[in-house]
Amino acid sequence: MFKRMKEDIEAFRQRDPAATSTLSIVLNSPGMRAIWAHRREHWLWVHGHKGLARYCSTRARKKFGVEIHPAATIGRRFVIDHGMGIVIGETTIIGDDCMLYQGATLGGTGKETGKRHPTLGNHVIVGVGASVLGNVTIGDYAKVGGGAVVVKDVPPRCTVVGVPGHVTTNCGVRVRRAADDLGEPVGPETARHRQYLPDPIDQTITILEARIAQLERQLEAQAQARAEEDREDADL
Repeated sequence: MFKRMKEDIEAFRQRDPAATSTLSIVLNSPGMRAIWAHRREHWLWVHGHKGLARYCSTRARKKFGVEIHPAATIGRRFVIDHGMGIVIGETTIIGDDCMLYQGATLGGTGKETGKRHPTLGNHVIVGVGASVLGNVTIGDYAKVGGGAVVVKDVPPRCTVVGVPGHVTTNCGVRVRRAADDLGEPVGPETARHRQYLPDPIDQTITILEARIAQLERQLEAQAQARAEEDREDADL
């Protein structure tokens, strides 16, 4: 227990610039205290004291502003920054070295049963106000941008933004729409991005650009045809 507490304090010290000392972290970090409270509640839950576990989690929610269901499984060195408004559902699984910012939600869609909450891999970051909903898996080292709503699986080492959430980078490489979707030839650079989700905003802009270019070519062809007809009329 004390080893886990020491790990938590060190994790907060490394990731929270406001954590100036161990005493400051222990006294002034509601996120860490909410995590410690959850571990006690989770122990009660898995040992059959579910009513008491729910009661304690309700009290912790009022005290720290963080709602974590006692049945949720959370790995080591988990960090909650600020913490207010965070919700973690019953069947959520969180790996090691993950971090959640204020207002993040790991919840369900309301249409599922059984495993109905997200699974986060290791070293996952969920930004301010982001929501990860349903039985989806967020791969290792993935990042969910602030305000994003994720309802599909995210590959490892990807960055997800937007509503609904979409992958914009994979392993540091920007993900763009494959050119062959616009009737353009596919080279090695475009083909290797096919397996990843496109950026819908970038996709829309690319489609509009292609459509504008097509219309310009049609207008140019019509103008040339009219000019040819005028020359023929003039010759007559």
